[in-house]
Amino acid sequence: MMKTLLAALIAVGLAGCNTFAGAGQDIQRGGQAVEEAARDVQSDM
Repeated sequence: MMKTLLAALIAVGLAGCNTFAGAGQDIQRGGQAVEEAARDVQSDM
């Protein structure tokens, strides 16, 4: 019983890490898009 519970907690923890890593990558890509747009506006001025 304890081994099953521990395995389930580890699996949930690893899935959570992957979710946060994916969210971090999405946020980073969004920041890069904003940065590129700002550069485009600055070069047009």
